[in-house]
Amino acid sequence: MLPVLAAKQAAMEAGIGGEDRVAEVLSQFSFPFDIHIFHDLSPSADEKFQTDTHCLTPWYGLVLEVKNISGILEFNENPPQLISTKEDGCQYGYESPVSQLQRNCEFLREWFLHRGIQLPIYGAVVLAYPKQIVKTAPPRTKLLFPNMIPTYLKSIPQQGQKLTPETFNWLSAELLKSHQRYLPKPICETYKLRWSDFRTGVGCITCGRLGMIKQPRTWVCPFCQATDPLAHQRALLEWYLIFKRTITNRECREFLHVNDIHIAKRILQNMSFKSEGDYRYRKYIMNIKNFNLFD
Repeated sequence: MLPVLAAKQAAMEAGIGGEDRVAEVLSQFSFPFDIHIFHDLSPSADEKFQTDTHCLTPWYGLVLEVKNISGILEFNENPPQLISTKEDGCQYGYESPVSQLQRNCEFLREWFLHRGIQLPIYGAVVLAYPKQIVKTAPPRTKLLFPNMIPTYLKSIPQQGQKLTPETFNWLSAELLKSHQRYLPKPICETYKLRWSDFRTGVGCITCGRLGMIKQPRTWVCPFCQATDPLAHQRALLEWYLIFKRTITNRECREFLHVNDIHIAKRILQNMSFKSEGDYRYRKYIMNIKNFNLFD
């Protein structure tokens, strides 16, 4: 499974790189009207959705679906699909960006309506770099490169009822307040991997090796002697993202390489995880909010 995971990681990093490129272009442009730009926004709603880039003005909203896929691209309608032909002739199929865009526009429109706001929502698919070659373009969806976005934004008609400055700022604040961090399913659950396929232990962020040793109030790396009082938090976050959303005392000891059942209990209790069950049947329910490793 390692090549599959590596390919998935490369695809995700390419996608993030494409979104960063769009953010860079937009940050360098001054618009002659009020505009708030949101990147990687996931508003809470009945149906969870995520927009790569959302440009909000007092007259309309623009949703951008960013793609950074190499090869010669064909946007098919029946069935909705993006086909990429690589230099070696191999073809790869992806979910249609047009379908993703339409879905996100509709979700955002409904999100606005739930707050009493009726605002036109436009959409466009953005190819992160001009070196991406398009053989067949989507017939009814705008296709842009990043440097074309500002001109397209200015070309959208500013018609209909304009939001007041107070409503515009309130709506922007609501979008930010509604944002939820995106959390994928654990890797083992997605790819049917076993715990035994992974090396365990507490990692040292100084030298990168596994095997930090628990000491009073901290962890010590036996290789570089670095200390880290939050090392167990990083390790438990890896458990949360790789294996599952619950953990038992025994699993904690085996994963962190801690022999003492009472030390493991203190670690889990200090993380403020909720628990269910008694004694050896007790398991701790992990929540991303229990980790204070994020800004």
